[in-house]
Amino acid sequence: MLGKRMEGMVSTACVRCLFTKSRIPDSVFQPRPGDHEKYGGDPEQPHKIHIVTRIKSVIGRPYWEKKIIRDLGLVQAHQPRLHKNIPSVNSKLKVVKHLIRIQPLKLPHGLPTEEEMSDTFLTVKGELVIKRRLKPVELKEIKS
Repeated sequence: MLGKRMEGMVSTACVRCLFTKSRIPDSVFQPRPGDHEKYGGDPEQPHKIHIVTRIKSVIGRPYWEKKIIRDLGLVQAHQPRLHKNIPSVNSKLKVVKHLIRIQPLKLPHGLPTEEEMSDTFLTVKGELVIKRRLKPVELKEIKS
C-alpha cells in the first residue's frame, strides 16, 4: 500500500518536470524570415509602439505566463495597453504570443500635443484619433 502512494508521488514529480520553462525549445524565440511578409510589417521602418490586448484566459497556463501577463498590465481581457517596441518588451511578448493580440499604433493625424491628449481616443483598428473640439468664438462688442 505504501508503494502505491510513492508511485503516485513519483509520477506527479515527473509530470511537473515536463512543464518547466527550460523545456521550451529555442526555436520559439528565434525570428522567422517570413514573419514580416505574413504580418505586413516593414523591418526597415518598424513601428514605435505596440497595442497589446489579451484575448485568451490565463487559467491553466504556467506560472511564468501568468507573471508576464501581470507584468504587462494585461490582467483584464480585451483592455488594450500600449508598450514600446523594444527588445526587453518584445521578448516577453514572444512568450505569451498565443494569449495576446499585437497591433502597431497608427497616428493618422500625427503625434498629439499636450493640449490635444485629452481629446484623443483609440479605435479598434489601432489608430490614435484626435477628436478636435470647437472652441467658443469670442463675441466682439459693437460700438455705436
